[in-house]
Amino acid sequence: MRWRRYTLRAAALLLVVTTAGMALVARAHAHDLITNPRATRHLSTRTPADYGMPFEEATVTTADGLKLVGWFVPSTNGASVILVHGYKDTRGSMLRVADALHRHGYGLLILSVRAHDGSDGELITFGHAEMQDLDAWYAYEAGHPGVDTNQVGIFGGSMGGSLAIQYAARNPLIAAVVADCAFSSLNDTVDTSVKFFTGLPPFPFAPMIVFWTEREAGFQASEINAKQWIRHIAPRPIFLLQGGADVVVSRESGQRLFEAAGEPKELWYDAEVGHAQFLDKRPEEFERRVVAFYDKNLRHVR
Repeated sequence: MRWRRYTLRAAALLLVVTTAGMALVARAHAHDLITNPRATRHLSTRTPADYGMPFEEATVTTADGLKLVGWFVPSTNGASVILVHGYKDTRGSMLRVADALHRHGYGLLILSVRAHDGSDGELITFGHAEMQDLDAWYAYEAGHPGVDTNQVGIFGGSMGGSLAIQYAARNPLIAAVVADCAFSSLNDTVDTSVKFFTGLPPFPFAPMIVFWTEREAGFQASEINAKQWIRHIAPRPIFLLQGGADVVVSRESGQRLFEAAGEPKELWYDAEVGHAQFLDKRPEEFERRVVAFYDKNLRHVR
């Protein structure tokens, strides 16, 4: 009986120590996932000039006082597209998309959001605070000489796709939306993303990481839900792209968003394409389909 008591106590102590250790690991990963310090940040090494695009440096200040950086490329066809990069990426990641659109006359606002590229801030909140960034960028776009506010669309990749959906739902002046491999909600994609970004098994770490993320970032994961936002975009059109080989966000995200969206809507699903790799894997079809979507829905003045 004595040895049994000792064994049970030792097992209980081991369980407590193991759980505490996992909690500490989860807390450290949660912090890493939602922060992007300038010292470790990727910066764009290319500009629109490398693609032959005329441009100007753009800066805005958000309502909460953060300075953000971007590039503005003027339109030659009367329409413009706001380009939103993905998680821990740079505005430079949007240059190839910008090039494809610019060759068809589109103006571009190639922005960066807080805690990315050369912009202020270190905390990533997946849309909770970033809507202030897009508000500031839209005001810049709308106030720029030569911009027709009736012909402004938005394109976002990965996290940028979810931000684009959320912002279009808030701003009825966004005329057309393209979202490339956007996550349908944080809760939908957390298992896939935790495994990809941390290498940890989703159970038990994903719920623990969500717990610590919510406490450090000051919002509930359930608030970040593009399936709710996308319902408010119709009757404006949305074009969703989703790769079946996506290992960064849940590959069901595209279908979930498509089902939640109102008409008009379109889904391009390709089982062989990875996360936000349509331009890499299907460059000609990507350009043809995305340009055709914007031509149909933005270019009211021929």
